[in-house]
Formats: sequence, C-alpha cells, structure tokens
Amino acid sequence: MREYLDSIVEWSGAREDWRPVSPWAVLAWLVFYALFLIYAFVMHGGYLFIDSANLVVHEGGHLLFGWFGPTLGLWGGTILQWLVPLLLAAYFFHERQTAAFVFCMFFFFENWPYTATYMADARAMVLPLVTTGDSDYVEHDWNTIFSSLGVLQYDTRIAAVVRLIGWCGMLACVAWLAARLRTPKA
Repeated sequence: MREYLDSIVEWSGAREDWRPVSPWAVLAWLVFYALFLIYAFVMHGGYLFIDSANLVVHEGGHLLFGWFGPTLGLWGGTILQWLVPLLLAAYFFHERQTAAFVFCMFFFFENWPYTATYMADARAMVLPLVTTGDSDYVEHDWNTIFSSLGVLQYDTRIAAVVRLIGWCGMLACVAWLAARLRTPKA
C-alpha cells in the first residue's frame, strides 16, 4: 500500500505526465482565478454566483443520502456538495488534464467558505433556508449537526477553520497552476 501511495505522489509531480496546456491558456485561467478570488474576497462570505449550483447539489445530497437514514440524509447535503467536485478532480487527475483538474479542485475548495458561512450561522440561524421537502419543516443543517455533536457554541470557530482551509486550498490550486508555466510542457 505504501509503495502505491508513493507512486501516486511521484506521478502527480511529474510535469511530463500531464497533458500539455499552452502558456496562454494557463495565463487565461490564472486571470480567471485571480478575478474570482477578488470577487469572493470582496463579497466577505456572501452569496457568490457559483453558490446557486452548490445549493442545488447540496439539496440533492439530502435527497440522495436520505435513503440511508436521517443522520446521513442531514449530512448528505454537504457530503455531496464536496464530493462532486472532488470526484471530478480525481477523474481529471487520472486523465492528467491540468486545467480541468485545477478547475475542479478550485471549486472543491470554493465550497468550503460557502459551507463555513452556513456553519457560522448555526446559533444565529438568520440565513434563509431552502428545502426540497415540506416547507413547514425546515431545519438548519449545521445547528442540528453541531447540537448533536455538542459543539454548537463553537460554530463560528469551526467555520473560521473551514473557511481558512477553503481559501488556502483555492490559493494552492492557483499556485500549482502558476507553477506549470515554468516549464514548456505546462
């Protein structure tokens, strides 16, 4: 098992294994990510245009994982919201498609600040809630999750860590893509 994991790490670092991307395409993607990061920073944790897609996937996760019981159904929104871009990234990693891999990883991490905003609202419960079920019974996922775990009083601290991980992940994706410019085989 250890040898297999080592081979993945070695393989991910080898530039010649990745499908080539022109330097102009890399620069265009870097401009896109820079503009998106500025936009996300200016919004200060507010609702971003991409969050409409995140919300649809999140709500679908409740329905999908709800088949496995109420607890997994409750967690299922966030699970699917994070799992979709992560699985797509895994596919593009396997296919060695640089731009697609970075795009999916970037939006995997973009989901973290979005989730952090919802987590930070667990006690206050002022965000508008959406449901795919009975509109008379809407529960705040993170209020319920944190309450059941006995950590509700730490909602904003947990959210701050999740938000930081998301921002660091997005910046790491952009840095990795930028590093691809240093070689002709981007």
